[in-house]
Parts: sequence; C-alpha cells; structure tokens
Amino acid sequence: MSYLEAAERTQSFAAAAKELHVTPAAISHQIKALEEHLGVELFVRHHRKVRLTPAAKEALPVLQDGFAALAQAVEQIRAHGEARWIVTVCAEPLFATKWLVPRLSPTGILDPLHDRHIGATR
Repeated sequence: MSYLEAAERTQSFAAAAKELHVTPAAISHQIKALEEHLGVELFVRHHRKVRLTPAAKEALPVLQDGFAALAQAVEQIRAHGEARWIVTVCAEPLFATKWLVPRLSPTGILDPLHDRHIGATR
C-alpha cells in the first residue's frame, strides 16, 4: 500500500498515517516530494481533508496495477527464500543429549533452511 493510495482512500493524511503506522508529517513530506518530482499537484488540500486532483485520479489505476505487480514479484522471490523443512524429533533424554544433538551439525540438519523441534521425553 502506498502513501498515495492510503491518503486517497481515507481522504486524510492523518488517517493514512495512522493506518500505515507513520506520522502525518511523513505522509505530507512524501506526497509533497512526489509532487515536486512530477511537477504536478496530486491532492487538493482542504482543512483536515484531501482529495485527488484529476491528474492523480487518472493515473491511480495504473499505479495500483504497478504496485500489485511489484507486490506479486516480491512474494514470488520471497517464496524461494522461505522454503524450509520442519523436522520434529522426540527422543529419550539420554539418547537426545549423548547421541542425537552432537550429530546435528551445521552441515547436516541444523542449517538456516530447516526449522527443528527437539523434545526429550521420559
């Protein structure tokens, strides 16, 4: 979700800031910087209320499609990094401490791509 989308939906920089867990000043500064970069105003500002200008309203659907495509690409990339095995082992305490745990080396089952749950039972 972008600052632009949140401000447009809530019609308020303060409400958008609350939703995005930032300060209203952060929203205002980012929108102002974007407007300066583009050379066009994106919001008509009223007392405690904002609304999109015609230029921003026209561009918003294309921007939303772009944001959605970017989010999808990030999720596809993230899915490759989150592939993990989950290994659960329950064993007698003596066996677990004397034999099993010493054999779980960094090159074996205890590596960053594995979640492990080891429990000792009696």
